[in-house]
Amino acid sequence: MGRARFAAHSRKPALRGDARGAPPLCLFTPPRHPAQHVRTMKTLSIACAAAILPAHALLADLASMPPPTLMTKAGKLLVAENFSKPLPPPQGSTANYASGFKGWRCNVSERGGRWDIVDGAFRGIENPKVNHPACASIGLDFKNVIIACEARMHDVPLEGRKFRGFSVRTTDAKDYVCSVMLSQAGMRIQKDDNDHAGPDKAVPFGEIKTPIKLGEWQTIVFEILDDEMVGTLNGKSLTGQHPLIASDKHSIMFVSSVEGSVRNLRVWEALPNPDWTKNKRTILAASKGSAKK
Repeated sequence: MGRARFAAHSRKPALRGDARGAPPLCLFTPPRHPAQHVRTMKTLSIACAAAILPAHALLADLASMPPPTLMTKAGKLLVAENFSKPLPPPQGSTANYASGFKGWRCNVSERGGRWDIVDGAFRGIENPKVNHPACASIGLDFKNVIIACEARMHDVPLEGRKFRGFSVRTTDAKDYVCSVMLSQAGMRIQKDDNDHAGPDKAVPFGEIKTPIKLGEWQTIVFEILDDEMVGTLNGKSLTGQHPLIASDKHSIMFVSSVEGSVRNLRVWEALPNPDWTKNKRTILAASKGSAKK
């Protein structure tokens, strides 16, 4: 009886926190046999891994979660770029800025400016000597897409240049197709000039006048479905329609006038949204109301 009482008092209890109420360091009584201890630790390691893995999976799911859209719904994720490491060289020929390559095309010539990854963003600096925006493109074949990203115009000296801007643009095999364009005055969208030399010309679809502060990130969602497009800046949207928009496309271009950056780029295949008819009426009504002001 005495031995049993002594054994009971000498056995160490499980550690469940100190006198100050600190969190427990261990929630189990260590087994006395070494083999049993090894088995227990393996079980705990597996349990911890099972708890951690879903957290990583959740972060990945959040990163690839589509933004709110109006004309389309997201299908397959085509591009997910966080600009966390150097971009691999493109495949194919970079002679044509519009097509002929897969992957990132940048820093090909002085005319295209200088692009670098800085703090998780892709920064484009215009070369003031050539009087042309900095341009970088990711080559992929697509038709209907949702492009989501954040863009920022930097607060740096103009150095003789007339205006600042940042655009997201699509191209076909030979030239520009359509764009979402930011300036300090707001956002506009357009069917682009598809031949530069004429006779084709850009067709503007509208403008949202809202001051954009330099150095602040802006959220852009760019939807394309058949011959229609929607551009959304921080929840405010414009839409337009033109046969050129339905063309097969081969790259997404980022255009930085003076200096700007893009980050958190995601591209999805676009599928029809059954609410588009209703949403389109709402966008057009808001655009007319804004034009009257």
